[in-house]
Order: sequence, then structure tokens, then C-alpha cells
Amino acid sequence: MITHRVLVTGSSGYLGSQVVAKLTQRSDIVTIALDLREPSLRLPGVIYEVADIRSTQVDAIVAKHRPDVVVHLASIVTPGKGSNREFEYSVDVEGTRNLLEACVRHAVRRVIVSSSGAAYGYHPDNPPWLTESDPVRGNQSFAYSWHKRLVEEMLADYRQQQPQLEQIVFRIGTILGETTKNQITDLFEKPRLLAIRGSDSPFVFIHDQDVVGAILHGIDSEKTGVFNVAGDGKLGIHEIAARLGKRCLVLPAGVLQAALWLLKKLHLTQYGPEQLDFLRYRPVLDNRRLKEEFGYIPKLSSAEVFELWRTAHRKSKA
Repeated sequence: MITHRVLVTGSSGYLGSQVVAKLTQRSDIVTIALDLREPSLRLPGVIYEVADIRSTQVDAIVAKHRPDVVVHLASIVTPGKGSNREFEYSVDVEGTRNLLEACVRHAVRRVIVSSSGAAYGYHPDNPPWLTESDPVRGNQSFAYSWHKRLVEEMLADYRQQQPQLEQIVFRIGTILGETTKNQITDLFEKPRLLAIRGSDSPFVFIHDQDVVGAILHGIDSEKTGVFNVAGDGKLGIHEIAARLGKRCLVLPAGVLQAALWLLKKLHLTQYGPEQLDFLRYRPVLDNRRLKEEFGYIPKLSSAEVFELWRTAHRKSKA
């Protein structure tokens, strides 16, 4: 007997494709996969739709399929070379607004949104462990962080104005899996890891399968709210270097900031001086509410997730 109709946005992405694959294993779920482009692989039983998250087609798709749960994963995590702030804002923020309006218009019961620890912002006065009651202060200088903040402020407004639309908001830590390759893993690929003098640059990792598990739990659960999604514990940049058998290149903050400014000006990197705070004031997520209130316990700690990635990465290089 079918109990859920679930629409997944960003369904062809790294996380979305894994969520869709897991949903197909459930006979009680009809899965609607929505993305900007045709999928390279179509899974049996999945209904595929192609549309820009910003377009009026989204409303028509929600109206057509009448999902009771929407899992919203569509966002720009790593901008392409031709990207710009206006485009990223239109996808991340206006695209989310477009989707939420369709959800309300067509009586979607629940929306599950992938936010990020980046929504807290990269600030020197961040507490050692951030909880969900800490303010969302995403930095305007860092597009991804700023847009996550704006989306969360939008969601907070919807909780007040449209309380019938249940919300689960996941503030996700750094996702790692056996095949992960992104901006963070690129840092770990360097011969020497970049470190800032006086900062341990802590990382909280979460296994990709734990993120998928939390989403599936959110589909079945009656719980609502905002939850940090991270494995237990954290790893500092020097400990990460040691686990990789590498050393750190330790630079004063001012030197690194000037170097990033120059490299971006010369078009040798897409990253500018705003990356300095990204490296030294990383949000460290407390996951107690995820475990104790939401009822999902990550299977792997931050250290265990990192070791899983490290082992798989070494095998792929062998």
C-alpha cells in the first residue's frame, strides 16, 4: 500500500541520486525525481521530471503529482567557472521560494530542506559547538553561506505564516563518502594542507549514507524542526594532515588573505580573500538534538567517516 508520494529536487546530484536510489527500495513510496537535466540513468519505478527550479513548470509538476513530501536538495554548492552571484542567488533563494509557493498552493504536507552548517556563518565568536538555538549569521561575503542564511530566514517566515506546511531543516556538516570529490576533498589532495597560524580549522564530517538515512527518517517521522546533521566529534586540520601522512603549510592570516586576493585578481583561482574565514572559523555542529529529539543516530563519527574516505581514496589511487 502506497503511503507517501515523495518529490526530490536536485535528484541527479551527488546527494539527490543517492536519496532517489534508496527510495526505490521502498514499495510504499512513489518517487518523483526533479532536476534541471535529463538523468544519465533512469531507475525503474521512478517518475522523472525535467525543469529549472526557478520556472513556472515547478508549480505544474507539483500540481500534477500531488506529493505529500518534498525533499529539497537543489542548490549550488560548488559554482562553475561561468557562475556569478546573481545566478547563484536566483537558484538558491528564488528557486526555493518558487518551490515553497508551489508546496503551499498544492497542499504539500511536509518539506525537508538541506541547509548547511554554513548558515551559521564563519565568525571568530562562534561557540566551540553550535546548537540549533544559535543565530543563523551566514556571511554575505561567501555566497553559499549567505544564501543558506536567506533560505533559512525564508523558512522561518513560512513556519509563522504557513504552519500547515511541516518543515524539517537539516544543517548538514561536511559530507564525505567513498567517492566524494568536492572543494573540501580538493584541500586534502594537496601535497601539504593549508593551515592558518593560530587556528585549528576544525571539521565535522557526516557520512553521505547518514544524510540519506536522516532524510528517510524525516519522511517517515512525525517530528519537525531544525537539526544539525553531523557525526560525533571533530577533526582539526593538523590531525587530518597526520592521518593523511602529510604536513601542514602554516601561514599567517594576513599573508594568506593577500595571496588569495592577488590570485583571484589574476584569475588564477575562483576563490578570494573571503575564503580565509571559511578556513579558520569553521562551524562545529553539536548533533545532540538530531539524536535525542529527532531520533536519528549517525552510524559513523567524524573520524570514522574521514577514515572511510581516506581508505577508499587511497585504493582508487593505487
